[in-house]
Amino acid sequence: MIEKGRIGVHQFTILTILFTVGSSILIAPSGLAYEAKTDAWIAALLGLLVGLLLVVLFYALGSRFAGKTLVAYCEELMGKWLGKGVSFLYFCFFFILAALVLRNLGDFITTQVLVDTPLQFTHIFFLTIVILGIRNGLETFTRTSEIFLPWVLLFFFLMFIFLPFQFDPKFLLPVFGYGVKPIIRASVPLIGTPYLELVVFLMIIPFVKKTKKLGKSFLIGVSIGGSLLVLISLFSILVLGDKLTAVQMYPSYSLAKKISIGSFLERLEVIMAGIWFITIYFKLTICFYAATMTFGEIFRLKEVKQLYLPLGMILIVLSIVSYPDVAYFIQFASKIWVFYSGTFGLVIPLILLALAYYRKKTKKLGK
Repeated sequence: MIEKGRIGVHQFTILTILFTVGSSILIAPSGLAYEAKTDAWIAALLGLLVGLLLVVLFYALGSRFAGKTLVAYCEELMGKWLGKGVSFLYFCFFFILAALVLRNLGDFITTQVLVDTPLQFTHIFFLTIVILGIRNGLETFTRTSEIFLPWVLLFFFLMFIFLPFQFDPKFLLPVFGYGVKPIIRASVPLIGTPYLELVVFLMIIPFVKKTKKLGKSFLIGVSIGGSLLVLISLFSILVLGDKLTAVQMYPSYSLAKKISIGSFLERLEVIMAGIWFITIYFKLTICFYAATMTFGEIFRLKEVKQLYLPLGMILIVLSIVSYPDVAYFIQFASKIWVFYSGTFGLVIPLILLALAYYRKKTKKLGK
C-alpha cells in the first residue's frame, strides 16, 4: 500500500464527526426549511437515521476486506479491468466532491467575509493549506484533527448557551403541519450531502489500527456530527423562523449574528465562521487525500506526493468552472447530486457487497 501510517479508532471517530458537519452546517438548514418548513429539524433527524443505515453498509463492506482499500476489492470482485474502471469512477467522484467543497468555501468567503477578494485567490490559498496538511500522510493530518475538534465543540457550546435568549417556540408550530411528504423530500438532499459521501471512508478504514470497535466508532462519529446538524437546523427555525431560514443562503451564519447579550456581546458570527473553516478544511482534506490515493492505487504508484501539485491545479480550475453561480448550485445540490452520490454511496457498494457474499457462498459450495 502507498499509505504507511496508521490511525487510532478515536482519531477515526473525530474525522467522521468533522466530515459529517463539513460544509452542511452552513448550507443544509436552508434547503431543509424550504421543503419541510417548521419541520426542518425532523427532516434532519430522518436524514441522520438513513445516514446511520449507510454507515452499517459501508462498515459491512469494509470489514469483509480487512486491510484493503476500495480500489483493491473493486479489482478483486470485478476483475482487473472492470475493477480499475469502477475505481477510476470513484476517483472522479472524490475529486469532483473536493472541487465542490472548495467552491462552497470560496463562495462563502467572497460573499460574506472578503467580498473584494478574487475567488481564485481564496481557492489557491486554502488548497495550499490542504496540501501542506496531507503531504506527510494520513497520520499527520489526523492528529491535527484532535487539536481542532475541542474548538469546534467549544464554538457549538457557546452558540447553544447564547442563542436560547433569541428562541421563539411559536416558530416550531405546527409540528407535522404540512404532512410527511415535505419532510421526506427535504431529507433527500441531506442524505446526498453528507451521508452518501461517507463512502470516502472506505479509502481510510484499512489504515485504522485493528479493533473490534471500528464499526461502533463509525456510528458514534456520524451520530455526533448528524446530531449537530439537527440542532443547528432546530436553532435556525427557533430563532429565524422557517421563512427567513429558507431564503437565506447561509442561515446558520445569519443565526450567529442574532446573538446578543446585554450591549457588550453581539454579532458572534465569527464563531460560526470558525466552526465552518475547521470542518470544511477536514472534509476537503479527506476528499482530496482519498482522490489522490485512489489514483495512485489504480496506477500502482509507490508515492502520491508528486500528484498533489498537478491535481491541485486541476482542482482549482474545476472548482471555478463547476457551476456558474450560487442559484445553479442550489438547484444542482437539491435535485441532482443525491442521484450522483447515490450511485457511488449506495448502488455500487450494494453490488460489491452482493458480489462478496456470492463469492463466499460459492467457495463454501465448492468445498
